[in-house]
Amino acid sequence: MKLMVNKVLVAQGIYYSLTALWPLVHIESFMFITGPKHDIWLVKTVGILLLCSGISFMISGCGKNRPENAILFLALSEAIGMTYVDTYYSLTDTISSIYLADAIAEIILIMLIIIYYPHNLHSNDREKKFR
Repeated sequence: MKLMVNKVLVAQGIYYSLTALWPLVHIESFMFITGPKHDIWLVKTVGILLLCSGISFMISGCGKNRPENAILFLALSEAIGMTYVDTYYSLTDTISSIYLADAIAEIILIMLIIIYYPHNLHSNDREKKFR
């Protein structure tokens, strides 16, 4: 049963990743097929977030990784993606500059994860040795 769930996760991850990449790589063909879009920045934001989810599903579905690896990747990649969106589209006057405040919050989250995640890895390894 677990093997089948892992295969489904990998398949869903591949599907999400491919559909997410399309508007990021070639927005013109994406809109030709799906119809015109007013807020292209929003389409690309959804693409970035779906790509993060898709890769996380594939990491989780591989089964060789600890589940927290997929969660860690998701947390970091979405924070990095949102930092990019907030910064790039604010600085190009596509969205309000208030989004730069969100970029700062995302950068703080990235730093906290980088600082504290390795510490948790080592403490988890020590706990397992003593069990």
